[in-house]
Amino acid sequence: MALYLKKKLENDATIGVWQITESEAELIALSSTPTDEMEEISFIQSESQRKQRLAVRALLNALLDEKVYLSHHDNGKPYLENNPVNISITHTEKYVAVILHDEEDCGIDVESLDRDFSAVEKKALSEDEIEDLEDDKRNEQLAIYWCAKEAVFKLLSRYSVDFAEQIEIERFHPRGEGELEATFIDKNGDEDEFDLEYMTFDRHVLVWVVGK
Repeated sequence: MALYLKKKLENDATIGVWQITESEAELIALSSTPTDEMEEISFIQSESQRKQRLAVRALLNALLDEKVYLSHHDNGKPYLENNPVNISITHTEKYVAVILHDEEDCGIDVESLDRDFSAVEKKALSEDEIEDLEDDKRNEQLAIYWCAKEAVFKLLSRYSVDFAEQIEIERFHPRGEGELEATFIDKNGDEDEFDLEYMTFDRHVLVWVVGK
């Protein structure tokens, strides 16, 4: 069983991280995936993607006392059919993570720092954010920017969000863990502010946010 992290936050959210070390058969045994979902997973051609889906299931089993049924809204936002808890899910080839909160919407994102994030600068950052980049930690900083904006995007569950123009991240200096401040600017001009947290581990960065 590869439960890497289970953490209860001060805002009553729970974060779980699963390190994918098992074979596909071992994950099937650990995941208790419902038959209809298992059939859906079986059609996925990529073994890595099948294992990620199964690892999410194994992680939910480790975090929750009851067997749950995972579904997705039309916009892709996940929900549990038999449990009112709010949930957000993220995964890489090596790790999957979820955040749960009984009352508030939430968002989470994980990325491998071995990935090249140079494209993020052009497609997701504002001019001010680009100016704040530090040369010696540029790729790590871009990864944190991307994860932070993805986490806010997942929390809001909006269509057609312009990451560069509508989600602003206040200047920060990358550390092993820390806090971030984000502002979402609606197309009508309304603004919402969010407090995020992040941590780095095993060449990965994880960012999460809970709504107000």
